[in-house]
Amino acid sequence: MRSFAVVPAAGESRRMGRPKLLLPWGDSTVIQTVLAAWQASRVDRVLVVVRPDDAELAEVCRRAGATVVVPGESPPEMKRSIQLALHEIHHRHAPTDADAWLLAPADMPRLSTTIINRLIAEHVDALRDERAEPAILLPIVGQERGHPVLFPWSLARQVDQLGEHEGVNALRDRNPVRRIAVDSTESFADIDTPEDYRRLHAPQ
Repeated sequence: MRSFAVVPAAGESRRMGRPKLLLPWGDSTVIQTVLAAWQASRVDRVLVVVRPDDAELAEVCRRAGATVVVPGESPPEMKRSIQLALHEIHHRHAPTDADAWLLAPADMPRLSTTIINRLIAEHVDALRDERAEPAILLPIVGQERGHPVLFPWSLARQVDQLGEHEGVNALRDRNPVRRIAVDSTESFADIDTPEDYRRLHAPQ
């Protein structure tokens, strides 16, 4: 069993008003902190999708050890970025239905390595249990859902079949979902606005 992290990073940070993924975060940047969490986890490969005009971000991601996917045109939406990453995984790594892909936005600097590993462990346990059906694994605290989300590799094909106005969340309506209770919503926080950045970046 192998697992692949999909990190869409091709947004334009419109609500932030400046490129948010290269903003300082501790001794690093937001994107480097996110990628460090992925690299410290049990995932086998980390793929980041960036815009073709974002050479600085692409280089930072490469130096952090990620595989960088640079399409010929900027993806118009996150779904397209996810499709591009899944196609790259398919062509480079020939995954099987036992494998999995995990998805989280690139602007979550408190992404939890512990939660990533918990989801992977749950997926592996399900593979060993002949009675268990492979399922989407969704971390939750109470009623609040978060990231990352783990998808069995077999569902990658369904991403290409989504309708024009459907997002990847639609997969949850069509496939088995297991909700995995975790301890805190802290790692679910993302950065969309300057206020988010100031609040999350404040000393804890």
